[in-house]
Amino acid sequence: MSFLIDPPLLYSGGRTYERITRDMEPSRKRDAAVGVAYMAVFWGISIGLYLDQGWTRPVWKMCRAQSGRDWMLNSGVLKIDWRKAGPRTHKLSATIFATYPLWLWLGMRRRAG
Repeated sequence: MSFLIDPPLLYSGGRTYERITRDMEPSRKRDAAVGVAYMAVFWGISIGLYLDQGWTRPVWKMCRAQSGRDWMLNSGVLKIDWRKAGPRTHKLSATIFATYPLWLWLGMRRRAG
């Protein structure tokens, strides 16, 4: 996962959930449980990558990145020097992570009609 692809993945995951449950009885409890589980997976993997946790190595290697943080920041597209990430980069990254539930919610919300 990376900062460039996570928001669209979260949104599309939410849209898929909405389509699957469209004809079911609305359930805030179910929606919340699915949202919490989905976010746990996304944050767990993405933050693990950003922090260069050893268990994430197969993910960033598969993506041809030099580290988990390299993958999260650059996504194979940008040229940010991930080795010099400092407090400003970390704060911006934390802010982006904080938006993840919004992307999922935007996808999950029921459409009228």
